[in-house]
Amino acid sequence: MAHDIPLKAVGARIGHATLAKQKTGCTVILFDAPAVCGVQVAGGAPGTRETDLLDPTCLVNEVHAILLTGGSAFGLAAADGVMRFLAERKIGFAVGNDRVPIVPAAVIYDRANGEPAAPSAKDGYTACKNAAYATRSGAVGAGCGARVGKFARNCAPDMGGLGVIVKKSGDITIAAVMVVNAFGNVIDPATGHIVAGATDKKGNKVPYAGGRTFGLAGSNTVIGAVITDAALTKAQAKRVAMAAHDGLARTVVPSHTMFDGDTIFAASTGKKKADINALIADAAQVTALAILTAVRR
Repeated sequence: MAHDIPLKAVGARIGHATLAKQKTGCTVILFDAPAVCGVQVAGGAPGTRETDLLDPTCLVNEVHAILLTGGSAFGLAAADGVMRFLAERKIGFAVGNDRVPIVPAAVIYDRANGEPAAPSAKDGYTACKNAAYATRSGAVGAGCGARVGKFARNCAPDMGGLGVIVKKSGDITIAAVMVVNAFGNVIDPATGHIVAGATDKKGNKVPYAGGRTFGLAGSNTVIGAVITDAALTKAQAKRVAMAAHDGLARTVVPSHTMFDGDTIFAASTGKKKADINALIADAAQVTALAILTAVRR
């Protein structure tokens, strides 16, 4: 069921392609107009596309969409479908008479949860066709096959998912779209309780302890995007992305491990003046709330 989340305020639509049988999918964030974008990659095992160009020293200043996808590196092919959707509408970075859509992307590894499948270019295109200002959280799109709490031997991980939160802060709107497929447990920072994670045979949640750690390298990650209608430079957008990882660290324990590919984008879609320090604090908060929303059923 879609929720009336005011994504229109941040000039972005979200669309999903959910492959329920294969337990994978992809989620696209389409911007109403090109968005200034930055990224922070903090995990040790990322799977990404077009992140280098988001460095503040690089030429391209704006992006046209962001793709979050399952299927590990195979799922990056879904970005080709997003590019085709945009190119058909003559949306892209101008290179002479040509238009090249800029679509940064990040992946999660979900291929052990169902069939070893991945979203295709067709699925990326479908996600674009499904894009709307209203969306839902849970086992949808890139969150379809996500799991959390994969660090503990002889314990079962809980379902992860996709979470969306929008917050008003004075005249500024800030949103977070997070896909949670973490090595660690998801913790409610207000209580310290495990919301979702490793579960033993008696149904008890198992706290993280280094001595119990095991895992498959590269099989976990939290990916997502923070979007605001505040005016940001590319360097400021990166700073907001960095702050969003604070929200990740508050809610996922452990986070940013060598087994995780934690990657968060930050996009600016508007021209409103904002206190960058207040925005940094808000970015951490909405990221944490989106992560909690992703795993709560």
